[in-house]
Amino acid sequence: MPATPSLKAILLERIAREGPLPFTEFMATALYHPELGYYAREGRQVGRGGDFFTSVSVGPLFGELLARRFLREWETLGSPGRWRIIECGAHDGTLAADILGALSRTSPDAFGALEYAIPEPLPRLQEAQRKTLAGFQQKMRFIGDASELSGEPLPGIAFGNELLDALPFHIIESRNDHWYECHVGIQNEEFTWESHHEIDDPGLLEAVGKLGTRFPDGYRAEIRTNLRDFLESLTRCLTSGLLVWLDYGFARPELYHPDRTKGTLRTFSKHRAAEDPLADIGEIDITAHVDFTAVAEAATSLGAMPAEFKNQGAWLTEIARPWLLSQEGNPDASLLRQFQTLTHPAHLGASFHVIELYWNPTAPAPDPATLAHRLFDT
Repeated sequence: MPATPSLKAILLERIAREGPLPFTEFMATALYHPELGYYAREGRQVGRGGDFFTSVSVGPLFGELLARRFLREWETLGSPGRWRIIECGAHDGTLAADILGALSRTSPDAFGALEYAIPEPLPRLQEAQRKTLAGFQQKMRFIGDASELSGEPLPGIAFGNELLDALPFHIIESRNDHWYECHVGIQNEEFTWESHHEIDDPGLLEAVGKLGTRFPDGYRAEIRTNLRDFLESLTRCLTSGLLVWLDYGFARPELYHPDRTKGTLRTFSKHRAAEDPLADIGEIDITAHVDFTAVAEAATSLGAMPAEFKNQGAWLTEIARPWLLSQEGNPDASLLRQFQTLTHPAHLGASFHVIELYWNPTAPAPDPATLAHRLFDT
């Protein structure tokens, strides 16, 4: 049998055939190729023994606090007899197990009414999720794509922890007060940047128009034009409820500050950060900070209502207030250490932000003109 080509060989052949690729397409293949992409690999990418550390890696308290927020939303929705949580980017299912365990202990009624759905197109990841969540099999719905739920929408929540930063993005560069899109080409059988391509993608042109032109020559930035389609696929699965996204990122004015000349693109391998996404294809994670203003605009265009935008420390502290009071007099030292890591500004509390968006398609559409003042105080 012929040898299976490497991911690098696949991309080199495609570029040779089609011409230089927009980075969004290069990144999608590098991360999500079904057999050879970074997230399709065997082994754990998350945790102390992996490539990067997340809030889930801290311990089960993170899932317990999310469960408390989700339970509050279930009660706000009127404690429906059937409701749904959709977790996007569930990795090996550890966070789902923590949330389900906490819900089963805290509210048997909410737990009994729940369907927990994980959209996951990559077979190896879905296999790992099934193994991790075997004890909750009756609560689970493992699907390849969120569209499989759209025929039977339920009230509930769609959320993701460090998912939006992994959505493919375009890379743009400013020269002479004009924006160009960076593509990936080939030179001597190696990948190379080509930064002179005129922007012809309508969604990208619209997004770039919101940035202005007062940027230094050579300024690079990342833009996602896939947020609306991604969110719309989830809103079709919910009759009403909440969208919650936890990630590192900023509101638009801070993210695209003129002093941030190299953008926020990073790669991760063995807990080491680098900035060359064209090297070690399929062996490294590729990411960039989230433009939370763009997330809010995309959600608002669908009829969602922006509700909260806070750093993770402030958001979790508000959720944890009853739990913190219960710790007085008989504290659990291990859980308090987890809480400090999750919320302290020197740890994860300031590095990550959280956006909440209410979804109720029968409510009056929000006014996009008030979006920035309502959510970001700008």
